[in-house]
Amino acid sequence: MEFAQEQAGDAVIVKLGGRLDSGAAHAAEEGFNGILAGGTPHLAVDMTNLDYISSAGLRVLLVMAKKVQQAKGKVALFGLSPNVRQVFSVSGFDTIFSIQPDSAAALAAVR
Repeated sequence: MEFAQEQAGDAVIVKLGGRLDSGAAHAAEEGFNGILAGGTPHLAVDMTNLDYISSAGLRVLLVMAKKVQQAKGKVALFGLSPNVRQVFSVSGFDTIFSIQPDSAAALAAVR
């Protein structure tokens, strides 16, 4: 799994790639916790290069979203592949998260 971050004004773009599964869940959770500990509660998550997400990966995103909400921040996702989008749809996560078409829309949604 790839996890990178890029500051974008008062928000952070988090880039996920590869597989977000049980083997990568802890590293992703630590990455999100580090960003939130730094005081940035506005996240745009780039999933363009994310090939696969398991239930463990969904859990990481849900926990992160709850922490962001507690910090009075916002989260938006963008760049979901058809396969990842289907997982979000079947699991109902597409009703929990703001899913945007691109980075500009995601950044606008979290500001």
